[in-house]
Amino acid sequence: MPKKKRENPGSRSKTTEAVRFLRHAIALSMENVRLGRGGPFAALVVKDGRAVGVGANRVTLTNDPTAHAEIVAIREACRALGTFQLSGCALYASCEPCPMCLAAIYWARIERVYFAASAEDASRAGFDDSLILRQLRLPRSRRRVPMIQRLRPEAIRAMRAWQESADKIPY
Repeated sequence: MPKKKRENPGSRSKTTEAVRFLRHAIALSMENVRLGRGGPFAALVVKDGRAVGVGANRVTLTNDPTAHAEIVAIREACRALGTFQLSGCALYASCEPCPMCLAAIYWARIERVYFAASAEDASRAGFDDSLILRQLRLPRSRRRVPMIQRLRPEAIRAMRAWQESADKIPY
């Protein structure tokens, strides 16, 4: 008779927590649609079992293409915690993060992401990131939006000044 696999006592509570926060994100995304505030997306940044940042999509409401739910939640969490790094935090999203939000998640040092709907589900609903993903794989010279570099030596001087600054805050 095979041995029964022992369950990690903390795994059940993590699963329960993930379901609870994902359901909260989904409910917020539904409310966002119902109230006409933006797309069907919401996210929460959670630290130590408590939501420290909550966001819903506000792109059309604010005419801000960066006002995705994850970005809004990250900004709110950073304000609430007084930091630009969210180490020790998890993000719960109603949908798989887009490339922009994924980059913000990495910059913020979020430790894990839980999501409900997939990028494919979002694409079927009219939110397709495939062009962006394809463009990111191309060399700059072949991208749809021309990427034109100028004044590199001047910009590098600013980077060197930062590197040499005694009072810089690394990130």
